Order: sequence, then structure tokens, then C-alpha cells
Amino acid sequence: MKVAIVGASGAVGQEFLRVLDERNFPIDELVLFGSSRSAGRKYMFHGKGIEVKLLQHNDDFKGVDIAFTSAGAGTSKEYAETITKYETVMIDNSSAFRMDNDVPLVVPEVNAEDALERPRGIIANPNCTTIQMVVALKAIEQLSHIKRVHVATYQAASGAGAAAMDELYEQYRQVLAGEPVTVNKFAYQLAFNLIPQIDVFTDNGYTKEEMKMFNETRKIMHSDVKTSATCVRVPALRSHSESIWVETERPISVEEAREAFSKGEGLILMDNPAEKEYPMPLFLAGKDPVYVGRIRKDLTNENGLAFWIVGDQIKKGAALNAVQIAEYLIKVGNIR
Repeated sequence: MKVAIVGASGAVGQEFLRVLDERNFPIDELVLFGSSRSAGRKYMFHGKGIEVKLLQHNDDFKGVDIAFTSAGAGTSKEYAETITKYETVMIDNSSAFRMDNDVPLVVPEVNAEDALERPRGIIANPNCTTIQMVVALKAIEQLSHIKRVHVATYQAASGAGAAAMDELYEQYRQVLAGEPVTVNKFAYQLAFNLIPQIDVFTDNGYTKEEMKMFNETRKIMHSDVKTSATCVRVPALRSHSESIWVETERPISVEEAREAFSKGEGLILMDNPAEKEYPMPLFLAGKDPVYVGRIRKDLTNENGLAFWIVGDQIKKGAALNAVQIAEYLIKVGNIR
């Protein structure tokens, strides 16, 4: 198996290296690609230093079975034909192709089979907030069809990349030292603050991040479900949290929901309010599953259910989900 990572120096690219190593992914040869800024750097993998090659329009992807791409939508669009020219499977972590009709949008716990039909050789990884939400929604959908979702996200700084994490650290230091605060990665100071905007606003008053959750959820779940989201950047370093309310076609009891979550693929139930046990991002960074807690009936709608989830958006929300897609393709013999 010859594997490539495009955008190897970024936060997700680095996570790809860790996830591939952790899961003993079957790799005979690993090739790393990056921009002119990162070309020439070396990263260790399986005890061997691998140098980052400059991404170019050439035949470097000939013989590559799977390419994990995480270098931004512009790069993905520009290089898609170059990457897939020799039947390489491109698993793309950007927003470039997610809503294209001829590109499957896949979360393996929910719709793995969609990855088998990829006319352009491309499989899209959904947005991080959507991924962890639909993993949890799948458990409820199996009990009763979900008609509506309201969700508020609490998204960590790392969702904006490694530099954003560094900036948050620096902002806290600057505030505590009484120094002027540096603001580059976000619209405002994030330290000691919340920012109710992720991505740009659209004409309907929702941000692009919020509309991704609406559109991607329907495509992944093959459903008419409607999602209304408010996405908020919070001063946590890593792992996104979401407060979710769903309306189902029939009432779902807390006991039913708890059992479904406990058995759900990719989920860990952490719901013991009496002992103050519930998911929190501080303690779940670096973990693979999506954690579910605070399960309760909605007080305004007999068909309503509320719960809280936490997931590491660099792992399950990005690199791990992509690697799980590749593992599924290998399992069913559908790489080439």
C-alpha cells in the first residue's frame, strides 16, 4: 500500500501521521507533500525520516493507492485531477467537494457504503462539527426518524489550526502579563472570550459553518432532517463540544436513548449526573470516540430529546475519519 499525505506540515497532516501509526495502517511506502514553505522538512514515521516533497502538477502520484489531502479547498480543487490521474483514491479533508453530487460525503459509522461509488476518485471528509454530530444522531435515527435538530457548538481554537492554538496560549500569557493582546487568527481576542461566528456570514444570517451542518447532515444521512446551528468559538484548545436537541417522529425515552448511545458505533456513553460525570473537552483531547452525556427529555416537546457531545475534531473530526474511510475500502477490497 502506497499512501500520500498532502498538507503534511499542518495540524491535520501531523494528526494523519499519528493516526496511521496508532492504527497500524498497512503502509509499504509513505509520501509527504506540502507547499514551498514546508517542502524539505522531515518527519519521522516508523523510525524513518521522510522528507516533504513540493506538491506539483506532475506524475508523483503514479502508484499511490490512497492520498489524504488536507491543504485547503483551493489546493484540493487545483490538484484533484493531478492526484487522481492514475486511479489514486483521494480522501479530501477540505470543503472543496463536499456538496458535489458526484463526490460521496462519508462518515463510516453512518454511511460507509457511499464511499464505494466515487466517479471522480474523490471521497470528501465532512466538516468536523457535522462528523461528530451525525455519529450521535445515527443512534437515535435507528430508534425513530429525526425531523429536526437544533445545535449549539462550542468549538476549540484548534479548529482554526495549529497557529490558532499557539495564539490562544499567547493571548492568555499576554492578558495575565498586562501586555497588549495579539489578534491574528480570529476576529477578536479569544482568551477569556467567546466568539459567536465561525466562517463568514451568508445572506440568511447563518455562517457558512452553520450551513455546512444543515446541508452535510442531510447528504450523509440521506434524510430530510433540518438542522439549525449556532457555531461558537470558545477558548478551549482542542476538542469540540455540541449541545444538541432533536425532535423525532415518536417520543424517545431517556432510557431508550441511553441504551442506543451505549451500543452506537464510535460512541462512548458518559452520562452520570449524580457523580458529575459528563463529557468535557479538557479530558477528551486525543481520544478516538464521540462522547455523549447530559441526556434528558425536552421540556417543550414530547418528541424532543436533548444531549451533549464532545469529540476531538482533529482526530474524529478530521484525520481519524479519513483513515477509517480508507480502512473500510481496504476491508471490502475497493481501493482500485
